[in-house]
Amino acid sequence: MFTTLRQNYRIILVLGLFSLLTGLSGSSINLALPQISIDLAISNSAATWIIQVGMITTVIVLVMFGHLGDLLSKTAIFTIGGYIFIAGSVLTGLAPNYWLILLGRFIQAIGSAMTLANSLGIVNQYATDQNRTELIAIIAMFMSVGSLSGPAFGGVVISQLSWRWLFLFNLPVGLIALWIGRHRFTIPKNLWQQTTQVTRHLNWLGQILFSVGIIAFFLSSYFAQGQHPNWPLTLLLLVGGLGLTVYSFYQDDHSLLAWIDPAIFRNKLYLVSVSILFLVMLVNAISDILLPFYLQSYGGLSALISGLIMMLQASVMFFVTPLAGYIADRWDAAKLTTIGLVILSASQLGYAFYPATMNLALIIPTIIANGIGMSLFLSPNNALTMSSVPNPLAGVAGSLSSLARTLGMTAGISLATSLLFIQLPGVVRITPQVGRSFLTAYRRVFLLAMAISLVAFGIMAWRLWQQRRQTATKKAMGPQ
Repeated sequence: MFTTLRQNYRIILVLGLFSLLTGLSGSSINLALPQISIDLAISNSAATWIIQVGMITTVIVLVMFGHLGDLLSKTAIFTIGGYIFIAGSVLTGLAPNYWLILLGRFIQAIGSAMTLANSLGIVNQYATDQNRTELIAIIAMFMSVGSLSGPAFGGVVISQLSWRWLFLFNLPVGLIALWIGRHRFTIPKNLWQQTTQVTRHLNWLGQILFSVGIIAFFLSSYFAQGQHPNWPLTLLLLVGGLGLTVYSFYQDDHSLLAWIDPAIFRNKLYLVSVSILFLVMLVNAISDILLPFYLQSYGGLSALISGLIMMLQASVMFFVTPLAGYIADRWDAAKLTTIGLVILSASQLGYAFYPATMNLALIIPTIIANGIGMSLFLSPNNALTMSSVPNPLAGVAGSLSSLARTLGMTAGISLATSLLFIQLPGVVRITPQVGRSFLTAYRRVFLLAMAISLVAFGIMAWRLWQQRRQTATKKAMGPQ
């Protein structure tokens, strides 16, 4: 345990650099999808699976690796994950065909999940009560810088080099990070022996049920697209996958050694906050995945210009999020969250009525509004979420919140691409010639996104009403 930033700088750099790479990847790869479609001669719909494979894999293994870090060694799991992330990035960047790219993304996502699931735990392990918040803020800043610069970085790389360098860039930076932390981030020699002993009695049946359920659920969207969608199989995978996923949580709740502490599922306030987080991340992912197709494939803008436009949301969030946190500490966090949901809903309506021509005066305000809405929602909701659980459950609550966030993003990407391309049968790639058909399909997707935002607003409004009613009841009863 260290008491000063100087003593912690190696740990901060390692965690920060991998957070930076995660932020860059998450906000730059979407921008490359139109160009990847052309280079690999695949459909726009198929290209979105380069994103979805990584997201689905992360959803499946995130909680598992967080739990293994608690049982074994957080730094060891993180370090192994770092090497796996680099290997997957190199394979993806050098892959000569679509299927090897998907394999590379799968490997990369496993490594990313191993680092992501243990980052905050490592901070908690080495920090003191006096500098823990400061260290977390610094690492979050690395992630924010990655997310903020990702679209511009992606635009420059795609325009001047190749989209493959979005992945190959992870090789030198990742190796430098692991070299910096080589003395602190060590792998015990008996790790394999410890792993076989510790994991023997874990709830692997629950993990398998969850994995199969998630894969089936998201795979259903694949069979709903194309010129000849298979609706019976789509429905079977959708319903079956959802049922298996839900049952996996029930099974884990009743197992001897659960992955997730059963007490967390009996905390109604926590579940409400996490459910709203899931819906909001779903909605935000819709614009993240569809805007590159609108700006580049339909509008004809370059990847660089598109990246700069999309960077506006991250830029707004970079400045507004700390302000939202400051206000939430001094005002009602639930009310601020509700205001954020209203603005988010309005922004989805703005996306739905984007113009047929590239009019930046109409395009940019909606993106800015989306960023403001997300900023006003995220910080207060995080505070509400974590304040609703006792300290002993803070770790599992954080892991489950990360799962809800990632699952929401994955569901948003899957929902957006499925609904868009189902409405465009026979369209392999979106071009300006697709015209009104694309705009109509695009509009319908965002009208649904607005409806989902309003559902989240309704849940939050119900929570506020419940809170006020409880307060009024306590006042009416008076001091006991």
